[in-house]
Amino acid sequence: MSEVRAIAIDDLEIGQSAEAVRVVTEEDLELFAKVSGDYNPVHMDEDFARATPFRGRIAHGALVASFISGVLGNQLPGPGAIFLGLNLRFFRPTRIGDEVTTRVTVKSVDLKSRKAIMDCLCTIGGEVAMEAEAEVMVRKRRRKSTDG
Repeated sequence: MSEVRAIAIDDLEIGQSAEAVRVVTEEDLELFAKVSGDYNPVHMDEDFARATPFRGRIAHGALVASFISGVLGNQLPGPGAIFLGLNLRFFRPTRIGDEVTTRVTVKSVDLKSRKAIMDCLCTIGGEVAMEAEAEVMVRKRRRKSTDG
């Protein structure tokens, strides 16, 4: 596995982006329910979920939102980034087997506070499933050591 490198606050540029693609699985829903304690039957019980307006099981919204955290923490800005806030809106449900593309784009950078605002988009088959705006604290560039 290659080393994941962080992008320092002064290296972030408006419009810079990163994305990841993930297929939602049955196991994802089971593990998320276990970790979160959210066993809502619309996520876990097909018979129950068929009787809802969704006409079948849907993934936890917070599970889909967590895909943003993966891009922020692993790619842009990467390791050391601290998730400060997230404002999100869902437009369509995510189901088992859906391939979710999560794209994060730098919207603004505040060097003084070391914070960046990121536009976040999760799509399925080109359709918007969720839009969000994330606030992230970004690390400073590390000084190179003069020690040998």
